Amino acid sequence: MQNLLVGIEANLNWWTIIGFLGQSLFMMRFIVQWIASERAKKSVMPEIFWYFSLGGGLIVLAYALHKLDPVFILGQLPGVVVYSRNIYFIHKHKKTADA
Repeated sequence: MQNLLVGIEANLNWWTIIGFLGQSLFMMRFIVQWIASERAKKSVMPEIFWYFSLGGGLIVLAYALHKLDPVFILGQLPGVVVYSRNIYFIHKHKKTADA
Protein backbone atom coordinates (compact mmCIF):
# COMPACT_ATOMS: atom_id res chain seq x y z
CA MET A 1 0.00 0.00 0.00
CA GLN A 2 2.82 2.39 0.86
CA ASN A 3 4.46 1.71 -2.53
CA LEU A 4 1.17 2.64 -4.23
CA LEU A 5 0.99 5.94 -2.33
CA VAL A 6 4.62 6.74 -3.14
CA GLY A 7 3.95 6.00 -6.81
CA ILE A 8 0.89 8.23 -6.82
CA GLU A 9 2.82 11.08 -5.17
CA ALA A 10 5.68 10.74 -7.66
CA ASN A 11 3.32 10.88 -10.64
CA LEU A 12 0.94 13.54 -9.32
CA ASN A 13 1.00 16.46 -11.72
CA TRP A 14 -1.52 18.68 -13.50
CA TRP A 15 -2.29 16.07 -16.14
CA THR A 16 -3.01 13.48 -13.46
CA ILE A 17 -5.39 15.93 -11.80
CA ILE A 18 -7.04 16.60 -15.18
CA GLY A 19 -7.42 12.86 -15.73
CA PHE A 20 -9.06 12.43 -12.33
CA LEU A 21 -11.37 15.38 -13.06
CA GLY A 22 -12.54 13.72 -16.28
CA GLN A 23 -13.12 10.42 -14.51
CA SER A 24 -15.05 12.24 -11.76
CA LEU A 25 -17.40 13.75 -14.36
CA PHE A 26 -18.02 10.27 -15.76
CA MET A 27 -18.84 9.02 -12.26
CA MET A 28 -21.27 11.91 -11.71
CA ARG A 29 -23.26 11.05 -14.82
CA PHE A 30 -24.02 7.60 -13.42
CA ILE A 31 -25.00 9.02 -10.04
CA VAL A 32 -27.33 11.57 -11.70
CA GLN A 33 -28.87 8.85 -13.88
CA TRP A 34 -29.34 6.53 -10.91
CA ILE A 35 -31.06 9.22 -8.80
CA ALA A 36 -33.33 10.26 -11.69
CA SER A 37 -34.33 6.64 -12.34
CA GLU A 38 -34.98 5.98 -8.66
CA ARG A 39 -37.22 9.04 -8.43
CA ALA A 40 -39.16 8.13 -11.58
CA LYS A 41 -39.24 4.39 -10.73
CA LYS A 42 -38.14 3.70 -14.33
CA SER A 43 -35.02 4.07 -16.43
CA VAL A 44 -34.43 7.76 -17.14
CA MET A 45 -31.65 9.54 -18.98
CA PRO A 46 -31.65 13.17 -17.76
CA GLU A 47 -30.21 15.93 -19.96
CA ILE A 48 -27.37 16.64 -17.51
CA PHE A 49 -26.13 13.07 -18.13
CA TRP A 50 -25.03 14.12 -21.62
CA TYR A 51 -23.25 17.24 -20.36
CA PHE A 52 -21.31 15.24 -17.77
CA SER A 53 -20.54 12.69 -20.50
CA LEU A 54 -19.26 15.34 -22.91
CA GLY A 55 -17.25 17.14 -20.23
CA GLY A 56 -15.70 13.94 -18.95
CA GLY A 57 -15.08 12.65 -22.48
CA LEU A 58 -13.34 15.84 -23.60
CA ILE A 59 -11.17 16.02 -20.49
CA VAL A 60 -10.16 12.36 -20.61
CA LEU A 61 -9.52 12.73 -24.37
CA ALA A 62 -7.23 15.70 -23.64
CA TYR A 63 -5.44 13.59 -21.04
CA ALA A 64 -5.11 10.71 -23.53
CA LEU A 65 -3.76 13.03 -26.22
CA HIS A 66 -1.23 14.43 -23.73
CA LYS A 67 -0.13 10.89 -22.84
CA LEU A 68 -0.24 9.86 -26.54
CA ASP A 69 -2.19 6.78 -25.49
CA PRO A 70 -3.90 5.34 -28.59
CA VAL A 71 -6.15 3.07 -26.51
CA PHE A 72 -7.64 5.99 -24.53
CA ILE A 73 -7.78 8.21 -27.63
CA LEU A 74 -9.70 5.65 -29.68
CA GLY A 75 -11.81 4.78 -26.65
CA GLN A 76 -12.89 8.38 -25.95
CA LEU A 77 -13.17 9.92 -29.41
CA PRO A 78 -16.33 8.11 -30.57
CA GLY A 79 -18.05 8.84 -27.26
CA VAL A 80 -17.40 12.57 -27.60
CA VAL A 81 -19.12 12.48 -31.00
CA VAL A 82 -22.13 10.58 -29.58
CA TYR A 83 -22.45 12.87 -26.54
CA SER A 84 -22.26 15.97 -28.75
CA ARG A 85 -24.88 14.55 -31.09
CA ASN A 86 -27.27 13.83 -28.23
CA ILE A 87 -26.86 17.39 -26.92
CA TYR A 88 -27.55 18.67 -30.44
CA PHE A 89 -30.78 16.61 -30.57
CA ILE A 90 -31.84 17.93 -27.16
CA HIS A 91 -31.40 21.55 -28.27
CA LYS A 92 -33.04 20.88 -31.65
CA HIS A 93 -36.04 19.30 -29.92
CA LYS A 94 -36.33 22.26 -27.52
CA LYS A 95 -36.34 24.72 -30.44
CA THR A 96 -39.01 22.70 -32.22
CA ALA A 97 -41.10 22.46 -29.06
CA ASP A 98 -40.83 26.24 -28.48
CA ALA A 99 -41.94 27.06 -32.03
